[in-house]
Amino acid sequence: MNTVLTVSAVINAPLQKVWDCFTIPHHIMQWNNASAEWHTPKVTNDLKKGGTFAFTMAAKDGSMSFDFEGTYNEVIELQLIEYTTADNRKVGIHFSANHHETVVMEAFEAETENPLELQQQGWQAILNNFKAYTESK
Repeated sequence: MNTVLTVSAVINAPLQKVWDCFTIPHHIMQWNNASAEWHTPKVTNDLKKGGTFAFTMAAKDGSMSFDFEGTYNEVIELQLIEYTTADNRKVGIHFSANHHETVVMEAFEAETENPLELQQQGWQAILNNFKAYTESK
């Protein structure tokens, strides 16, 4: 059984805005990176059960890139996204409204190549970028 790690953020924005920024490709391209040296130049996202996604994540200097991809297992609009990555790890993302804020919580199965702390920090950094981007819109 894989280790499950969790990251979360409280976003000062209404649920619909948070959902849209999290799921629409032109928004994803703006926030989906863990550091300023990286970006996401290409996104495809068929957000439905059985649909697939692919986010090309690349170093801005051109030295490295990879596709983060998977298949959606469950999508409940404004509430839940569950998917399985191409390397067969499960991810669940919960959205919940709390007055004028939205809580986003992601639980993901860790991979085995990198230390758990590094994975948690990376996923949290991406979620922090998402929070900053969404709040700035």
